[in-house]
Amino acid sequence: MYGLFFNLKSMAFTYILFSAAINSYYVGSTNDLTDRLKRHNKGRSTFTKRGIPWIVVYQKFYLTKAEAYQAELYIKSQKSRKYIEDLITNDSL
Repeated sequence: MYGLFFNLKSMAFTYILFSAAINSYYVGSTNDLTDRLKRHNKGRSTFTKRGIPWIVVYQKFYLTKAEAYQAELYIKSQKSRKYIEDLITNDSL
């Protein structure tokens, strides 16, 4: 019998955070979204420190960290708030 198996340590997310305090988005990737959000909201990231509190407005699951990172880079390469907001609304990456 063959099954579908995943290596939990290699799975990852691309995520977008939003801060109402500074009206800004932050794009990243991680293997542990819950922990990463906590770190952003504790001020452990230089860029996101000024925007606390952050909320997750988009997340997409990938089988590998490399895939999640590539998606992060693609979103950032668009350099467009409209692209990010369309992505959040339509989930079309």
